[in-house]
Amino acid sequence: MNEKELIKIARQVQPNAYAPYSHFFVGAALLTAGQNVYTGVNVENSSYGLTVCAERNAVFKAISEGDNQFEAIAVAGSAEGFTYPCGACLQVLAEFNPQIRVIVCDSQDKIRIHSLTELLPQMFLL
Repeated sequence: MNEKELIKIARQVQPNAYAPYSHFFVGAALLTAGQNVYTGVNVENSSYGLTVCAERNAVFKAISEGDNQFEAIAVAGSAEGFTYPCGACLQVLAEFNPQIRVIVCDSQDKIRIHSLTELLPQMFLL
């Protein structure tokens, strides 16, 4: 699966986000080594600390299905600029693959591809 296809999937789920407070809707599509794709959206809560990002929702969905070999994640947000994973999401991704490709897009679906180590060079790993 190529980067554009993965972004397309992230875009398709993005409207499912629950973002009544920020109005910032994010979709994520996580590609596994077995070529499975797991999607996630951000889910906000009035107690902001309980909000969960789209990227972590996709990761947790994959883990709950017994799939933990991740190759790439695509992130699509409702802002005009590029939408990047937050530090917490990057750290969760690092747990499973410090070399994962992180694909982000802007509102025009222009794509940037990064390695996780580029975005989180000092990740915490045991």
